[in-house]
Amino acid sequence: MNISLYIAKRYLFSKSSNNAINIMTLIASGGVIVASAALFIVLSVFSGLKDFSLQFSSFVDPDLKLLPSEGKSFMWTDADNLKLLQIEGISNLSKNIEERVVLRSENKNTLATLKGVDQNYQSVVYIDSMVTSGNWIRPRSNDVVSGWGISNDLSFGVFDFMAPLTIYVPKPGKGQITSAKSVYNSSVVTNVGLFEINEELNNEYVFSDISLARRLVGFDTNEFSAIELKLNAGADESEIREQINTAFGGKFVIKNREQLNDALFKMLNTENLAIYLIFTLVIIIALFNVIGAIIMMILDKKASLNTLFNLGAETTSIKRVFFLQGSLMVVLSGIVGLLLGLLIVWVQQMFEPIMLTASLAYPVKIEIINLIIVLFTIVLLGIIASKIASQRITKDLIKT
Repeated sequence: MNISLYIAKRYLFSKSSNNAINIMTLIASGGVIVASAALFIVLSVFSGLKDFSLQFSSFVDPDLKLLPSEGKSFMWTDADNLKLLQIEGISNLSKNIEERVVLRSENKNTLATLKGVDQNYQSVVYIDSMVTSGNWIRPRSNDVVSGWGISNDLSFGVFDFMAPLTIYVPKPGKGQITSAKSVYNSSVVTNVGLFEINEELNNEYVFSDISLARRLVGFDTNEFSAIELKLNAGADESEIREQINTAFGGKFVIKNREQLNDALFKMLNTENLAIYLIFTLVIIIALFNVIGAIIMMILDKKASLNTLFNLGAETTSIKRVFFLQGSLMVVLSGIVGLLLGLLIVWVQQMFEPIMLTASLAYPVKIEIINLIIVLFTIVLLGIIASKIASQRITKDLIKT
């Protein structure tokens, strides 16, 4: 039997004759429990926020998006279409044309992104479900669907014939400007719907049929800006990426939903790291109580330590007793805190007692990686704290 471990467990689970030491030990243990629970809850909240953000981006962002590796557009044939759909795991695709445009309504102008989409677009993303007023665009029409932000900026509504909407797209080329017509392709369009997703998208996008976008941008029939893919449930994204690169020889830059929103996810990951470091500091502060409790325990057990020393126990063995005691205290307290945090997150996930709005619960998500991060942090810092405290034991201290 490991004598040091046996004594450490006895010291940990038995009450001291000094009530102040018992109270200090409970405070130290409670601090670790609260700190570890708080760290797990915060990490779960950020995991929930990341999924929440992805959920909204899924209304306009596909599972995978193919962008030209060179230039703003690429040529696409029926043979290419068939080759792409033959890749296992791809359930549907949509071709589109995107371009920055100027929108004008009466005497107001604003910049926006025109996105011309084909009839498969609604099978790839769910943007039509976010149309809160009006309808989705009709094929081969001059219909557009705008964001609420653009509608507010230009003061137009749905089927607002009193405020006609005109789209201007700069023409490519060189030469002297003789008139506005020589600079811009333009078209008067009818806004048939308004979508609402988030502030950024509401102020950015206008959707049209791909035929209208093609006329305005001046693309050829088989020329597109991007291809968006819908994957089957459970499809291996990395395998599909590899097959696309093999089939098309690096013609495309392939981005998933997270890469399409890299600025958002960089911000979330940076905030996540900052919060993790802050709560790690809280754990470190809580561990000072553990160090204090162990030192007080060492002083309280001086007589017993002297007896052990006289019976032949080495100083290193006695140090190991309190190192193991502190480590066990921190690890057990950390596990209890982790279970408490897990319970709180599960309750929020299942019963949604905390709400952001009347209809939206605070987003949280239980992830194994967060459990591992918290447990690793607690164990590592607990071992360091216990090592620091146990080093207070010296031969002179034991003998006095």
